[in-house]
Amino acid sequence: MNETSPIDKKYLEPTKYVDSDHPAIIKKAEEIVEGLNNDKDKAVALYYYVRDSIRYNPYEIDLSEEALKASTVFKRGYGFCVEKANLLAAFARSQGIPARFGFADVKNHLSSPRLIKALRSEVFAFHGYTELFINGKWVKATPAFNRELCVILNVKPLEFNGEEDSIFQEFDSDGKAFMVYLKDHGIFHDIPRAYMIEVLQKHYPHLFTSGKISFSETGDQYFFKT
Repeated sequence: MNETSPIDKKYLEPTKYVDSDHPAIIKKAEEIVEGLNNDKDKAVALYYYVRDSIRYNPYEIDLSEEALKASTVFKRGYGFCVEKANLLAAFARSQGIPARFGFADVKNHLSSPRLIKALRSEVFAFHGYTELFINGKWVKATPAFNRELCVILNVKPLEFNGEEDSIFQEFDSDGKAFMVYLKDHGIFHDIPRAYMIEVLQKHYPHLFTSGKISFSETGDQYFFKT
């Protein structure tokens, strides 16, 4: 399941979930990079579009095959970290920029009490980010948290310059611990859906007791849809 081979064509090709050949993906990516002439500038522009125009939403997680596709995320306009990383990868591949995924378990010290209560944990399993091949090297980019959300959480938005890794906010704006990476799950060229579900079931078995994901008015009901 772990894929660490050198750069090859699979990081440029569409896959089941990275449907970079979808007309909507191609059209939007071309709009975003219009007038830009190099991969670095294109990657940066695509990153900021996904970060801020696609809202981060961990409260409506649908793990079904159709829901995880990049084109679905784009049309929906929101997604959780894995979905936003996938959309960035799809945009990049549509523009000839090799892209792949990294996944890790992280501890988020400033998550909302509502979400911690639902997960019964401060550990966020299978947090996703994108790696883009720019100017001869892989560069990490994490477009999960939109600017508006970062303001609410009192953390600086993750910036990306196409040259340096951008993976997590270690501290909030007041210098308090914000996020820590706990376990690396490796690098993949497509979303490893079965493995992802296996990891999530291990961490949150109580969230797989229903066929849908939803919150009650009191915030007590939360289920992954698969």
